This record gives sequence, C-alpha cells and structure tokens, in this order.
Amino acid sequence: MQTSAKSMPRATHPESGRVARIRQWWSQFVYQWQLQAMVVPGIVFMIVFNFIPIYGLVLAFKSYTVVDTISSAPWVGWENFRIILSDKYFWSSVWNTMGISAIKLSLGFVLPIILAVMIYEVPWGPFKRIVQTLTYLPHFFSWIILGGMLINWLSTNGLLNEVLNFVGINASSNYLLDADKYWGIAALSDVWKEAGWGTILYLAVMAGIDPSLYEAAEMDGASKIRRIWHITIPELGTMITLNLVLSVSALFGSNLDQTLILMNTQNQPKSEVINSYVYRIGLTQGDFSYATAVGLGVSIVSVILLVITNVVTKKVNDNQSVL
Repeated sequence: MQTSAKSMPRATHPESGRVARIRQWWSQFVYQWQLQAMVVPGIVFMIVFNFIPIYGLVLAFKSYTVVDTISSAPWVGWENFRIILSDKYFWSSVWNTMGISAIKLSLGFVLPIILAVMIYEVPWGPFKRIVQTLTYLPHFFSWIILGGMLINWLSTNGLLNEVLNFVGINASSNYLLDADKYWGIAALSDVWKEAGWGTILYLAVMAGIDPSLYEAAEMDGASKIRRIWHITIPELGTMITLNLVLSVSALFGSNLDQTLILMNTQNQPKSEVINSYVYRIGLTQGDFSYATAVGLGVSIVSVILLVITNVVTKKVNDNQSVL
C-alpha cells in the first residue's frame, strides 16, 4: 500500500531550525531593548580600550620611535625579548614583584575570609555595620591620599616612631628609606586598604546559608568554631577557590599607583616592580617597543598561571571548574 505524500513526514531542513533560533533570539532582544541598551556602553568601552589596543602589541616585535607609525616601524623579530632575558634590572623588578605579591597573597587572601567570618558572627547589628564601614573605608581612598599618610606616619618624626617611643622602644628611623623594609610596608599597606573590601563577596555568600544548618549543629553540641569550620567554610568553598585562581593569576601584577607614591631613590632596588619598570622604560625613556615586549611577556605568563591554577583547583574540586 502506498503512503500518500501528505501523510509522509517532511524532512526538516537544517537551516530552518537555525533561522527559528535567530528569530527567537531577535524577538527576545527587541523585547528587552532597554536592558540591552544598558550593555552597549560597556561593550563600546571594551572594544575601544581592550580590543583595539591589541593591535599595538606588534610593537614588541618592532623598533618603534616617536617619529614612526606602528605600520612603518621596522621589524626586529625577537630582539626585544632577547634583550629582556639579559637585562638584570628587569629580573630585579620580577623578583621584587614576586616577593611583594607572595606576601600580599599569603595575607591578603586569608585575612578577608577571617574578617568576613568575624563580622558575620557579630550578633549586634549596629556594631556589625560600624565594623563593616570602617574596614571598607580605606578602599575608597586613592593611593595619593593613603600614600601621603604612610609617608607621614613612617617618617622620622611620624606616628609609628611616636607610638614606639611611647611604649619604651627607642625608634627614630625613616622606614621608607630602608629598602629591606619596603616589601613588608607595600604588602601590609595594600592588605590594609583592600581587606575590608574583599569581605563583600564572602558576606554575600554567608547571607544565603540556611540558618537551620547552624541550629542543627548547635543542637548536636557543636561549638562555635566547629560550626564555622564545618558549615561556613565549606559553604564559602567556591568563592574561596575563585578568589584563589584570580589572586594567583595576578602574581605578576602590581599596584603601580602605590609604587609610584612610595618609591624613592633609597628603596628603589626593592620597590621597582614590573609595572613601574615598564612605565619608566616606556614613558620616561621612550623605549616603547621594549616596554611592550615586557608587558606582553608578563601577560602571557599571567594567563598561563590562570590556566594552571584553574586546572589544579578543578582537580581538587572534583572536576568542577570555577572559570
């Protein structure tokens, strides 16, 4: 028996499904045009300041001067990178960057977690808000202000020496002139500025923890420390992992504003970091090709660190990636 043409199922053309999805996407886009319009400035900003400047990375492989254009500058291949590998001042800035970043990572990663847990456990609401405000406040001050405060506090007649003399310790040093103390000063001041701000995400996660978990643990006789260790910290696991990945990937990044404010001729051997080195070579001395090569190399290493850390944390978290 022959089947009529009408009863036979029609073959779905692959283009028809794609066209339907495009029409559905477009209808949703038009329906939400107000929300989509809010995204446009961010997209334009990224294109202008993030994507278009990528073309300038070719300067790392050229010998560029201010009288050249990017396209007319002569190619030198890997010459700039060869010079980098033999530049002792570059490796000194790498060492300083790694040292300061290691201290920042060890303190600045753990302290916001501890501070967030302490704030969360404060039972009195007004006191909790006061502590949050005081810990957030340094983040909103620029390094121009905080740097001036630190220069004053750490001077010979500054606040730190006054306090030490008051408690019976004879002190009359200008600590920013001591290169051996700079790593600690830079790391601790950065942690002081950003630790309170770093608690925001942790507090947001803790606000969503089911209170019944704490009530059940308390009924079972668990102490405050055990409730924090077995409930709060595991609930923060994903956020802690995410911040760890981002912190490790930023090891070669350094706060240029802080460095330019606190650096002087006496502490420069310990305060010169990669960003300030690129700034000095590129803008001060006008060697744009060499500075671009340094920045490109550092960016590549940072991406590698990001990928490695994400892979390691993925293995630790049972193949659940955070990025």
